[in-house]
Amino acid sequence: MTIDIWQDASRLLCYPDEDLYAEPPVLAGFPWMPPPELARHYVETFDLRRRCCLYMTYYRDGDTRRRGASLAALKARYRADGLELAGGELPDFLPVMLEFCALTGSPDLLIEHRPGLELLRMALADRSSPYAGVIEAVCGTLPGPGPKDRAEALRMAQAGPPTETVGVYG
Repeated sequence: MTIDIWQDASRLLCYPDEDLYAEPPVLAGFPWMPPPELARHYVETFDLRRRCCLYMTYYRDGDTRRRGASLAALKARYRADGLELAGGELPDFLPVMLEFCALTGSPDLLIEHRPGLELLRMALADRSSPYAGVIEAVCGTLPGPGPKDRAEALRMAQAGPPTETVGVYG
């Protein structure tokens, strides 16, 4: 059941294309919107709001050089389990991470990014987005968040992701 939740969440968190509407079991229980409205909502939610970012290393690393190292480490981790990324998506894209966890049967990668998941969950809930339920379901498959996870999510929400000013003069 947990693996099914990760696979369904992976599909629901990808850009809503025609294939999504061809998969009624995935949409069961998901608030239905006409395709153009759901596509517009997806872009407004995930592409225009930093707190609703689906690239999980962004929450911890921001747009810094450290994020590049985190992305490389994720690719190496996938490769070590015999998986190669296809389609040009970044390895920290939450749907990719969910698919990886479903294939390996391990929540470890999601647990490592739990503070970012919690921040995403809170941001989506604040917007009353139907995607909040998707992230809530994913978080529900993980061991309960400890106070450190919630505190870290709230700290990230207040501070925003790290920034780097190397080579920038004011």
